[in-house]
Amino acid sequence: MEKKKLSYKEAVKEVEEILEKLENEELDVDELAEKVKRVSHLIKYCKDKLAGTEKEIRGIIEEMEE
Repeated sequence: MEKKKLSYKEAVKEVEEILEKLENEELDVDELAEKVKRVSHLIKYCKDKLAGTEKEIRGIIEEMEE
């Protein structure tokens, strides 16, 4: 089965949901490490996505200036 590619918006939403659960003390100790690891992965994904988008936009602007 093919995995659906995660969008930036979906990643941010998932991070927000996990943080809300942390703030509301809805996560138990058994889930905590797993969720922190997931948030770490999602933040890295978002940073990479932003960096890639910035690079692409800079390329477009450079092309327009030529």
